[in-house]
Amino acid sequence: MLQTVIPANGSMTTPVWRMALSGLCASLVGIGLSRFAYTPLLPQLIAAHWFAPAQAAYIGAANLAGYLAGALLAQPLMERLRAATLLRVMMIIVSVSFFACGFQSPVAWFFLWRFAAGFAGGIIMVAAAPTILPHVTPTRRGLTSGAIFVGIGCGVVISATVVPMLLRWGVSQAWMGLGLVAFLLSLVAWAGWPHANQTAPAPPGTRALFHAAMSGSSTLRALYFEYALNAVGLVPHMVFLVDFVERGLGQGLSMGSRDWLLFGLGAMVGPVISGAIADRIGFRRALRAGFLLQAAAVGVLTIDADAISLMVSSFVIGAFVPGIVPLVLGRVHELAAQDSALQKTAWSLCTTAFALGQAVGAYGFSYVFAHTTNAYGLIFMLGGGALIVAASIDVLAARHREPTVLLSLD
Repeated sequence: MLQTVIPANGSMTTPVWRMALSGLCASLVGIGLSRFAYTPLLPQLIAAHWFAPAQAAYIGAANLAGYLAGALLAQPLMERLRAATLLRVMMIIVSVSFFACGFQSPVAWFFLWRFAAGFAGGIIMVAAAPTILPHVTPTRRGLTSGAIFVGIGCGVVISATVVPMLLRWGVSQAWMGLGLVAFLLSLVAWAGWPHANQTAPAPPGTRALFHAAMSGSSTLRALYFEYALNAVGLVPHMVFLVDFVERGLGQGLSMGSRDWLLFGLGAMVGPVISGAIADRIGFRRALRAGFLLQAAAVGVLTIDADAISLMVSSFVIGAFVPGIVPLVLGRVHELAAQDSALQKTAWSLCTTAFALGQAVGAYGFSYVFAHTTNAYGLIFMLGGGALIVAASIDVLAARHREPTVLLSLD
């Protein structure tokens, strides 16, 4: 059970369950809806003659570019604005972006608003959990962070169920419906953020923090590369799963929709399960096991793509799309346990690394797909290989542990 945290001065803070609910809403709006709701919208934008296929793909890429920019600029913005204020503004930006896309407009207009939605999502990913977790007891941080990132999975499920229903009314109505949902979720989250940032000495400047994060222990530095490789390993399912089932295996739309729905259902429960397991066995062990389990779930499709393998693989990888987040975040807190400012900066670097890995993987696998005959097997093999490399780096880094003092800014 998520308990209320009472600070040392005896004043009551926002209940942890309420903060977790706000975090869930933020991840649902900023990542779940902002990113994944576009997938079922894309073919309808083309069918309705709003955009040519190449233009629709270009607009979709704008969200990833914005996400990377948001991840890079989140830390400086967090130094200048209260975290609660920043998060509220970002959720409203995502909501407005949906309404702005509700009318047929030039490509530049859509690119601008999809970029803005991705930018807001990148900031939400960096800022939401670190704003909440300092107010949660260490033994409950895995479960709480898992609850926060359940919102990503909810967004995947909405993209697989609610968005197709909205599209029956029309493309404009679908955009407007998403805007209304995002706005209502922003209102739900509004009053649930911590009343004030946790009391702490004034942090060093951004440059000093990033220097400290990059010059910390070898294990912390390795974590950035591991998280980027994990992003690469997730791309085959995130981008090619439905196409693989529908066209690669010739199983049609219904089977592709089935596996995408299972992917979404996995994403809904993944963060809570991974967070709860990490609370029991520790974030280091849980993260390493997660790398290996993902590698098996991706790699199995290069060997056997029968119905059972597809369903299990879809569910497992769907669970880890958001489920890997609380594991990496918890690992950051372990490796920088004595410095909350460093924790936030290291998490910002992790988010940036993931965004880079995701972009490189998406464009790299798209190139392979375009220039290789029957490339699905090769793509899944490369994705599984990236995850095995991530696990190997984690093992090797653990053999070269450095004194905790290297994590200090002094």
